[in-house]
Amino acid sequence: MNTEGQSNESKNLIENLERAGMSRRGFLHGVSGTGALLGMVGHAGAQEAPKDATGKIIPGFEKNQGDPNAAKDWQPFSDRKIRVGIAGYGLCAFGAQFGFQNHPNVEVIAVTDLDPARCAGLAKACGCRKTYPSCEEMIKDDNIEAIFIATDAPSHARLAVAALEHGKHVASAVPAVYGSLEDADRLFEAVKKSGLKYMMFETSCFHADLYANHKRYLAGDLGKIIYSEGEYYHYFETPIGGYNPKTGKVDTNGWRKGSPPQWYPTHSNAFYIGVTGGSFTEVSCMGMPSVVPHLQAANNDYRNPFGSEIALFRTSEGGMSRMAVCWDLPGAGGEKGRVYGQKKGGGKVHTQRPPLPPGVGAGGHGGSHGLLSSEFVDAILRDRKPWVDVAQALNMTVAGIVAHQSALKDGELLKIPQYAL
Repeated sequence: MNTEGQSNESKNLIENLERAGMSRRGFLHGVSGTGALLGMVGHAGAQEAPKDATGKIIPGFEKNQGDPNAAKDWQPFSDRKIRVGIAGYGLCAFGAQFGFQNHPNVEVIAVTDLDPARCAGLAKACGCRKTYPSCEEMIKDDNIEAIFIATDAPSHARLAVAALEHGKHVASAVPAVYGSLEDADRLFEAVKKSGLKYMMFETSCFHADLYANHKRYLAGDLGKIIYSEGEYYHYFETPIGGYNPKTGKVDTNGWRKGSPPQWYPTHSNAFYIGVTGGSFTEVSCMGMPSVVPHLQAANNDYRNPFGSEIALFRTSEGGMSRMAVCWDLPGAGGEKGRVYGQKKGGGKVHTQRPPLPPGVGAGGHGGSHGLLSSEFVDAILRDRKPWVDVAQALNMTVAGIVAHQSALKDGELLKIPQYAL
């Protein structure tokens, strides 16, 4: 939410209260001034859908018609508030999109973004007064118990490892690591050594269809999965803004420009790994050069020649999965997938997604945002393994890194490292 949007929201709230019979002076006195007012707005207001440079809503953030009874069966079991720090408020305003600021068991005590204006916007959106100039500085705050990393993808692993080493639980936006098998091993070892919670916020896992198949699979209703498909399509006809390490700013030459599609694989790979908890063991992947100029190898820092990469994986059950990630398909978008098991299914299995805490909205990406933050908080409070933990996160992510290596070798069959706790 930008500063102008926040100001308008505050103004509208006051006008609504005045119409209800409360004076402007009385309301501001009751909440101890404008700082508290902005905090209340940040907690109560839904985040606006982020838009690209053309004014279109970024895919995944379309308005979600949430279930009005989503909180009906939610049962509180603890009064404790986890002290959370949030990093990142870039193009997608991601730091405030998951509802931490509205969760009854969370206190957002600090936020950060490298851009001072965005940092201020994140503070307002979360109703938080304390800010830091960088995630590295915020991590040193001993009052913070958990960090949500919603920064540029290339920084996820580095910041997650640093936060774990400083004794913080970590939730991270996808992917867990970005193109680096070495970072994957470092993150895995950091989680094991710390004994703390790590969770990757893979949105596909809480899509209603994937979650339902996950419950069916756990109940034995599907048997082993013979074949599965996952697709993540995001058309990049024009460059989309992203943090640019060279300039230290958000611009159209940022980290997204020309990114190898299979380095961002979790939205598709979840349609097998999220369903089963299994992994991919080997891969053959083919890539196709893009006709979109800014996606071509000569125009990106990755020297990546592909706008689309289609991978065929062998699964840990012995089945097969076709997983596609494409940046250059006009008219195609979203996260989608299918699974086909040895059993027909259709048994009586409870497949309803978990209830949301009061005040936490479902959010974007198929109504997954609020469920992801709620899962992370619940795992900390109950001292249990979260879904998606570090092993599952890396099995989803590393498979794509190896798939891109295969595509560069014209589809050579390659083995995939395995992660298990």
